Amino acid sequence: MSSILIKNGRILDPAVGRDEVGDLFLKDGVIAELPGSPAGTKDETRVRGKKNSGTVSLPEDTVVLDASGCYVMPGLIDMHVHLRDPGQTWKEDVSSGSRAAAAGGFTTIVAMPNTRPTIDSPDRVDYVRNKAAHVAPVHVLQAGSVTKGLKGEELSDIRGMAAHGIPAISEDGRSVMNARLCREAMEIAAELHLPFLDHCEDAALVNGGCVNEDSFSRKEHLKGISNSVEDVIAARDILLAGETGAQLHLCHCSTKLSYQMLKRAKEQGFSVSGEVCPHHFTLTSADRIPGDTNYKMNPPLRTGEDREALLQGLADGTFEVISTDHAPHTAEEKQQPMDRAPFGIVGLETCVPLTVTQLVKKGILTPLQMAEKLSGNPARLLHLEDRGSLEAGKAADVTIINPEEEYCIDAGKFYSRGRNTPFDGMKVSGRVRVTICGGKIVYRDGRLYG
Repeated sequence: MSSILIKNGRILDPAVGRDEVGDLFLKDGVIAELPGSPAGTKDETRVRGKKNSGTVSLPEDTVVLDASGCYVMPGLIDMHVHLRDPGQTWKEDVSSGSRAAAAGGFTTIVAMPNTRPTIDSPDRVDYVRNKAAHVAPVHVLQAGSVTKGLKGEELSDIRGMAAHGIPAISEDGRSVMNARLCREAMEIAAELHLPFLDHCEDAALVNGGCVNEDSFSRKEHLKGISNSVEDVIAARDILLAGETGAQLHLCHCSTKLSYQMLKRAKEQGFSVSGEVCPHHFTLTSADRIPGDTNYKMNPPLRTGEDREALLQGLADGTFEVISTDHAPHTAEEKQQPMDRAPFGIVGLETCVPLTVTQLVKKGILTPLQMAEKLSGNPARLLHLEDRGSLEAGKAADVTIINPEEEYCIDAGKFYSRGRNTPFDGMKVSGRVRVTICGGKIVYRDGRLYG
């Protein structure tokens, strides 16, 4: 395994509050103490036994990366990804989804269990883990479902799946509508120290809705999804988490009241956290193009007032995580009418530029806070003790981003099989230059390796 020396980058380590220009040295799959920078070396060179001031030698074949002007962050972690594997691999699979993750700067992703069949047993957890070990350039963690078949009738084998390495449980794609069963699952999750990743959606209140309930939906004669669809379950599950001691994480928060409830719960000492997706902090229902199903996602794009609350929650730390809810679909599926097309957009390859453009460039987050919400906090919430930091001894998972590079998003160049995004053609700043996973360069300047 080659060593890597990253030179002159802006080192952003949220674990220790480090934000300074410097060098980072990776050796044998971990972050190591810097032995010294060789004089006169340039990007794309290999240092063969060169010495620094005649005293310190770098290992032979050390790869030197010049990160001048770039952010150097702990490898990004996405807590919310749909890989469609098993069962719908024409949309995405472990291989294509993990390649998209590498291109997007993510070194760890958590796959949701709403596959076909559902990931509700140890053997199905093993299927994804074993496949990822052979085809994925990044770490793929598989969450387990809360109930068997996502039917909301009987709990899955949560303890068995925990023994096989799931990092969390989730019913993503729906809520556990039976409050008693949800409470039982939270009790087990608390016992096993598993986060409960919560999709908050009251099924009865949805009532066939496909976009946000507002003047735009009424003008288009489309059934709307009200804020209460999310807020009712968020309130219920925050209360259940408070009673059970479960570590509750609210997925893809989209409403002003979700922000207010989460903020209050945290002030009361509840073990709760929440995430916001780039599409929700970038767009509102007013941005939606009528008939364009690339703007159809669940939860839907909300009002400007809701978006402002999400931005406030990101700025004040109420929302600790940015996740993508990467949800690929085929072009044929998305070409159906708005009320019949599936919910979801892809996000792995647009998350970094949208975060830089919409949050960092506008002063809502600092670069260090960006690293915290995309790496440090996800690692902490998922109990990944070897990730989310650039301290010596941690895993050599690193993402290098050029925040100043401007370009237009081109969905035709995605590594994901999905092209369903409303951001195709959007001008952005912030391009992933290099993704390093386990001490190996897996993506660099538009090209995948390994």
